[in-house]
Amino acid sequence: MPSTSSPALQTQTHESDSTPYELTGALQAVFWDMDGTLVDTEPFWISEERALVELHGGSWSEEQAHSLVGQALTHSASVLQAAGVDMTAREIIDHLITRVAARAKADMPWRPGARELLQDLNAAGIRCALVTMSETPLAEAVVSALPSGSMEFIVTGDMVSRGKPDPEAYLSAFETMAADHHQRTGEDLEKTRCIAIEDSIPGLGAAADSGLVTVAVPHYTPIPEDARWHKVKGLVDVDPARLERLLP
Repeated sequence: MPSTSSPALQTQTHESDSTPYELTGALQAVFWDMDGTLVDTEPFWISEERALVELHGGSWSEEQAHSLVGQALTHSASVLQAAGVDMTAREIIDHLITRVAARAKADMPWRPGARELLQDLNAAGIRCALVTMSETPLAEAVVSALPSGSMEFIVTGDMVSRGKPDPEAYLSAFETMAADHHQRTGEDLEKTRCIAIEDSIPGLGAAADSGLVTVAVPHYTPIPEDARWHKVKGLVDVDPARLERLLP
């Protein structure tokens, strides 16, 4: 588990900017979305959804596929049923999770810059957790491929009663981390000092509505400009200090 004590001022340097900068310790935690943000599993989901619909004699468009990005799996299952999949919602979810997890384990598709940013956050003592609408087996497969302790804990779609865009998952994650934050660091965890990183509109809505400072990293779906979040092109040039500067 990474250290969570507030680090002394830490000087680092951007690859594209030789000017050193210092972390102030203001950034307490980062909550990570998984699919499309930490790992590029969306092509796996889209492929498996299409295969399942076609197996049941239906058709599946790119528009339908993209409409499910970031949504709760229960919602996705209902859309697949409407497209002709003759299975229960639980059967659909179990089928997709099993197939996507197997493909991810065979060749984990990390998003550019994501592991590097996570490593830098861990090194700086900034706490990290995973908040995803995927279920536990897939989330555990992804986390197990990271260095031990990279993510303190996971909150998954099967742990909440309401999926994204409802803020429940992020509120649950914040409460879990807040429970021992004062004991570990000597200060209370504050939402305005925590960041959520997301790639989809449902996820961004969930994070923003939870009160966390929200960062949008567009990938498969266009992300509109919105005062509720900060938008960056990707994570390759993002470091802990850049995230810290987004705090109010």
